[in-house]
Amino acid sequence: MMYNDQMKNRLKRIEGQIRGILRMMDEENDCKSVITQLSASRTALDRTIGLIVSSNLIECIQNPENAEEKTQEEMMNEAINLLVKSR
Repeated sequence: MMYNDQMKNRLKRIEGQIRGILRMMDEENDCKSVITQLSASRTALDRTIGLIVSSNLIECIQNPENAEEKTQEEMMNEAINLLVKSR
C-alpha cells in the first residue's frame, strides 16, 4: 500500500501533539489539560487508522488483481476487523 502525504502529515501532527503533552507534563500542567490533549491525540490516531483502512479497502476493491484472491466480502470483513481491533 502507498501511504500518501496526507497520512504522513496526520502522524506528524500527532507527533507534535505528543511532544506538547510531554512538555505540559514537564511544566506540571493540571491533569484536566493533559487528559484533554491525550484524548485529542487518541482521536487523531483513530481517524488516521480509519483513513488508512478505508484507503486500503478502496485500493483493494478498485484493483482486485492485487487483493490476494479475496472476495469483496472478505476484504470488507477484514477492514471492519482492523477497525474493531484498533479500539
